[in-house]
Amino acid sequence: MGFFGSMAVLIDNPALALLPAGLLFVLGATSRSQLALAAGALWGLYCLYEFAMKYRLLCSGECNIRIDLFVVYPALALALLAGLASCLHSIWRRSAA
Repeated sequence: MGFFGSMAVLIDNPALALLPAGLLFVLGATSRSQLALAAGALWGLYCLYEFAMKYRLLCSGECNIRIDLFVVYPALALALLAGLASCLHSIWRRSAA
């Protein structure tokens, strides 16, 4: 299926983007990681963006060719990984102190 195929489920179900957003917000709040909170906000903004695309608020007609997702999906994946790594680093740093 591949990376883009697995992320394509978010086109039909934009609310699923709230799962990583919520996870990052909770982890960011508990670990006090600003990067995780920012990544959660990015996922939340993507959710709003995808709903706007689904209901044709941001495109006037033919929205089937989504070139934007070649930039958006890797950015979301990178934000998720960076947010999770930041939380782990923060937790590790606190436990070592």
